Amino acid sequence: MELIAITGGIGSGKSVVSHMMKVMGYDVYDCDSRARGLMTGDQDVRRQLISTFGKDIYLADGNINREHLSSVAFADKSALNRLNAIVHPATARDLLRWSSDQAAQGKAVAFVETALLRTGGLDQVVNQVWHVTAPADVRIKRVMARNGFTAAQVQARIDAQALEDIVGADEHELVNDNARALLPQVMALLQQIKKY
Repeated sequence: MELIAITGGIGSGKSVVSHMMKVMGYDVYDCDSRARGLMTGDQDVRRQLISTFGKDIYLADGNINREHLSSVAFADKSALNRLNAIVHPATARDLLRWSSDQAAQGKAVAFVETALLRTGGLDQVVNQVWHVTAPADVRIKRVMARNGFTAAQVQARIDAQALEDIVGADEHELVNDNARALLPQVMALLQQIKKY
């Protein structure tokens, strides 16, 4: 099975590309939502998070206190590294199970949406990478409108993902700058997949 990563920094538009793939009938593993599910549903991950960040990381209903976690993780690089050391391996294991299931079902192509391709080690398990890019000012405006963050909060997330924003020589770039049409770029990449 061809496993293709859709990656890019916050506000680049990787979720738009993932949505296009879903509409076309492809299965997409969303690392963010799956990681959130593991953080609330996987007892080993929960135990490690509480041990590392304290009980305030969870709300009374058992869900992640996302505001608290964000304020801790994005304010301190060592805290972000500790969070990633817990969540990334669990997500990678979950992705491998998911992709095995997709292959067992006879799927020829599947996608994984991730902002942290290299940091999460997922670059080692995919066959190719579609890297969605956009200028920083466009990304900041998108995230401010979508999430209600301040420009400084968005910039902190962009800075935390700086290494991920570099488009590798063997990656396919999709430019989502509000000037170039995204769909024709996606269709051109789909045409290159031999199994498509």
